[in-house]
Amino acid sequence: MILPKGFLFDFDGVIVDSFESHYSAWTSAFKELFDKDITPFPKTHAGKSPMIIAEYFCSVIGEEKRTKELFLLKDEHIKTHFKVPKLLPGVREFTSLLSEEKIPYGIASNATKLFLKNSIHHLNLNFTTVFGVQDYVKPKPAPEAYILLAETLGFKDIDFKDIWVFEDSLTGTKAAKAAGMVAIGITTQYSEEELKEAGSVLVFPTLLEAYEYLTK
Repeated sequence: MILPKGFLFDFDGVIVDSFESHYSAWTSAFKELFDKDITPFPKTHAGKSPMIIAEYFCSVIGEEKRTKELFLLKDEHIKTHFKVPKLLPGVREFTSLLSEEKIPYGIASNATKLFLKNSIHHLNLNFTTVFGVQDYVKPKPAPEAYILLAETLGFKDIDFKDIWVFEDSLTGTKAAKAAGMVAIGITTQYSEEELKEAGSVLVFPTLLEAYEYLTK
């Protein structure tokens, strides 16, 4: 099989299972700010930017005006109460293959740069080109994140149709599709049907099955 020209990865739900890492920081920050228990995390907000998630949690108790405060405090709690996320299957196999084949790859996530860098460091992952939510004017579902990453890796518009983007959220899948790239779904959040409806061309349980598909 001829491999695609490049591989772009979302982070949460594709590289790591980070639900506990994020939700525990949201929970403790919310408690500190409002002295209340936080509402359960809505699946509809998977992959959305932290500011939109903060706005949702504040809106539940009618405190939208304190959205930015919660966003900043959650970032502090991610730092001070850092929980290393769980590595998902196939990541090391994938990065080894791409390094050997000299195929450019990187991460574009709606998570914060701090969380991405801490996680990559603690898990000893081989990712050198990494973008987080602070790097974009318009986060996903806008295509900017993936266009920025592809251009940084040296790709031109003409190459985009030969670049695979791994995504677990509908938000990110729409971003990849809007960038003119090939969206590949990972079913850690949504079903195969939901991901295909959002624009995924192929769908796998984890990166391990995608790696096996490409190397068999």
